[in-house]
Amino acid sequence: MALQENGALHAPKTIAVLGGAGGIGRTLVASLQNLGHTVTVLDLPTSLKAHKINGIEIDAADEAGVARAMDDLSVRHADGLDGFVNLAGWNSVIQPLSETPASYFDDVVQGNLRSTFLATKAVAPLLRDGGAIVLCSSGLGSFIRPGFGPYAASKAGVIALTKTFALELAPRLRVNAVGPAVVDTAFLRGGTGRSDESSENVLDIERHKAMTPLERVAQPEDVAGPIRFLLGPDSSFMTGQVLWVNGGAYMP
Repeated sequence: MALQENGALHAPKTIAVLGGAGGIGRTLVASLQNLGHTVTVLDLPTSLKAHKINGIEIDAADEAGVARAMDDLSVRHADGLDGFVNLAGWNSVIQPLSETPASYFDDVVQGNLRSTFLATKAVAPLLRDGGAIVLCSSGLGSFIRPGFGPYAASKAGVIALTKTFALELAPRLRVNAVGPAVVDTAFLRGGTGRSDESSENVLDIERHKAMTPLERVAQPEDVAGPIRFLLGPDSSFMTGQVLWVNGGAYMP
């Protein structure tokens, strides 16, 4: 049975979303399910429990944990996947690099860059020919601002991984990324799975609104829409690309 989506007919897909319990993730998953797609969420145990999601537990920075989760995913979807989205990532401190402990730098790089490498490498064999992978970078991966050194470096690395995987997995799979600016989710208030999501906002939202031509910060659906586009047939001739989602704040 075909689906009606934005005026075009699309076949139902089987999609896995890593980080699907987060703010962007929950919005994306709900929208995909509403369109008739089958979606499996992978996330930290605390994140799955907090939002009552029956998904697959994973610590994406742990190689053995990633392997176990992918084994579970392959059993659940023995016929393969059509799409994979990686939204996992974190950053909790804004500070100069000169004041950043090496341990914090390592943790951020592991949580954003190593996890992307491990998960993409492990999931690629589970995708059917013609499948799509969507990774999550950040505007900070290219538009550098002070105070975000470890996060910016890790997200710049995600862009490099996106392009490398796109070349190496072509023509069987497509690999693209989104590069959001500030999104109003629990990421700004301690992070899903790493806090109770009620901490004070780490950013000056009004300042970010004033710096953005569209005069607001992004909501989860602003990022979910471009991800759905990259998963679907309307982007079938795109690979190795980054879609910047920032209200005009950064125009490369």
